[in-house]
Amino acid sequence: MKKNSTSNAARPTKKGPSISKTKSPKNTPKMTVGIDLGDKQSAYCILDADGDVLSEGTTRTTEGGFEQQFQNMKPCRIALETGTHSPWVSRLLQSYGHDVIVANARQVRIIYESDRKNDKVDARTLARLARVDKDLLHPIRHRSEKAQADLTMLRARDALVQVRTKLMNCVRGMVKSVGSRLPGASAECFARKVREHLPEAIRDALTPLLDQVEQISTQLREYDKRIEQMAKKDYGQTQLMRQIPGVGVMTSMAFTLTIDDPHRFSKSRDIAGYLGLLPRQSESGDSKPQLRITKAGDHMVRRLLVGCAHYILGHFGPDSDLRRWGQSLMVRGGKNAKKRAVVAVARKLAVVMHKLWVTGEVYEPLREVNQVKVAA
Repeated sequence: MKKNSTSNAARPTKKGPSISKTKSPKNTPKMTVGIDLGDKQSAYCILDADGDVLSEGTTRTTEGGFEQQFQNMKPCRIALETGTHSPWVSRLLQSYGHDVIVANARQVRIIYESDRKNDKVDARTLARLARVDKDLLHPIRHRSEKAQADLTMLRARDALVQVRTKLMNCVRGMVKSVGSRLPGASAECFARKVREHLPEAIRDALTPLLDQVEQISTQLREYDKRIEQMAKKDYGQTQLMRQIPGVGVMTSMAFTLTIDDPHRFSKSRDIAGYLGLLPRQSESGDSKPQLRITKAGDHMVRRLLVGCAHYILGHFGPDSDLRRWGQSLMVRGGKNAKKRAVVAVARKLAVVMHKLWVTGEVYEPLREVNQVKVAA
């Protein structure tokens, strides 16, 4: 008995030092902060190492407001949700030496499905989740400041395209309402071609709209020149992606600027989930329903990839492995066979583009076919 009691008493003293070594102050933050970002005011909650609330309050959502509140604070872990302000706020807080976690707002159900949702509670919840395990927040990484600025040019161009489309549809609809129709015309020459076909009764009302369409087309051509110059000067990797028929400067630039760092994906296949091109999953037991894609990530890139997939599978798409694979999916039948094939080709196209970016290889349209011939 004496021998056993001695050995038992020795165990805690043996384990004590080893525990203190693994839990170093460097790895465990003494304070954890949760910030619920608002457009004008942001709520924050500061927890100590034991999880008790040290302080709560609000600060202005400006550089000066965050500087006053967090610049002189000791390095700590700060959690905030994705949103309009999260890119510049996260970079600012990191420059102060803090460990910043940007939570994926789509994944943190405990916040957006809460029955008691307000800024104060959200900030406190973010702080508690970050203190326990940051993986519970499904953290994301924002693109660099330069990539964000360059991507703004593409988004501005995309906004102008949408405005032009709405104006053109508006003109066509109003002409139909008086019993007339406008001839077919591309977006570039729409204003010039349909101007003389406007009915006399509504000509004065619609002419200013055509003037706006013409002006927007001029601005879009200027955007295209600047984006092309940007691609040649700063983003040479886009030339690798444009080897694929159907992939132009807009798609390759949007893809490059959205991904920013290709090496953060260990496998090229992971890119499909990041862009929201993978089907949702809701499996339980033997139930495995076919669901729509998640549509997570950047909607502009996803839309551009789907547009490329339509070209690849269309009448003018050249022969390639992607085209043959997509056509094999379409012939399987089913109500939505073509739609599924387009999405599948867009998904595989994203994987190929990422692979070309990482490896720098020359694109071979019929690589799989040639490999089969060589093996035969």
